[in-house]
Amino acid sequence: MKRYVVTGGAGFIGSCLVRELLALPGGNQVAVVDNLLTGHRKNLDEVKDRVTFHEVDICDLAGVRKALQGADTVFHLAAIPSVPRSINDPVPSHEVNINGTFNVLSAAKENNVRRVVYAASSSAYGDTLVLPKVEDMQPKPKSPYAAQKLMGEYYCSVFTSCFGLETVALRFFNVYGPRQDPNSPYSGVLSLFMKHLIARTQPTIHGDGEQTRDFTYVEDVAGLLIKASEAQGAAIGNTYNAGNGNRYSLNMVWDTLQKIEGVSITPNYGDSRAGDVRDSQASTEAAVRDLGHAPRFTLEEGLRRTLAWYKSDLQA
Repeated sequence: MKRYVVTGGAGFIGSCLVRELLALPGGNQVAVVDNLLTGHRKNLDEVKDRVTFHEVDICDLAGVRKALQGADTVFHLAAIPSVPRSINDPVPSHEVNINGTFNVLSAAKENNVRRVVYAASSSAYGDTLVLPKVEDMQPKPKSPYAAQKLMGEYYCSVFTSCFGLETVALRFFNVYGPRQDPNSPYSGVLSLFMKHLIARTQPTIHGDGEQTRDFTYVEDVAGLLIKASEAQGAAIGNTYNAGNGNRYSLNMVWDTLQKIEGVSITPNYGDSRAGDVRDSQASTEAAVRDLGHAPRFTLEEGLRRTLAWYKSDLQA
């Protein structure tokens, strides 16, 4: 039996991972560390009796150290996850995304944790013209958030080489799915699309809508996180893309959602946002080779599942 700790476990990706961990054989223990700044207890309602919840800020080293006691694996997903927010208010993002990550790694080392799997970000690549993005490309972060998440990768590598703490970093590419909060001014674009589609209102697309993203369904990401927690050899101390290997324009995604719903709603178009990249697509070769990455969900299937969840949540 293993003890897993998920920082940011009340968030949308973290709560999906918690469910996947509870479904593993062996009667494992699962603990969540979350200060509920961007996460929500309701995301864990169905499983709250099966997890230990620590309402702790990762900037609180003593609290993190206590929560990580006895852990075999730590999945570090806690962050302030927004490019625009990091530009508008960079200090809190720095404190959480850099200092908080250092605290998690330090507490893991002190508690003899076997492995930390870190949620990095594809934003580290910046606006490099080469597609798909390959892990050995030189990073060119365009925002404080991107730089902060990249520094987390470096700290993971250092904690492996200097202190023997096993780490694996996964660069997330535009994750979407159930429980993504559409009510924040910094919400992910697909959660906003879902909100407007259900309300039959016009979404605002920043830019011309032809910018592309490697949208990745949240269950595929959770599955890869678990694979990264067990992978051996070259995986230890390394960084991998956590995408599907495809790219879709925002216009194409909105068109697909309209077809699913059988509606026609013309979006509004606004100014491009500072720090946004034009195109993003993951090379998945290394993740397939070293981690056994095998995405299961097509974009349309993921969108249908996500839309169904948002509809059911509104009716709850």
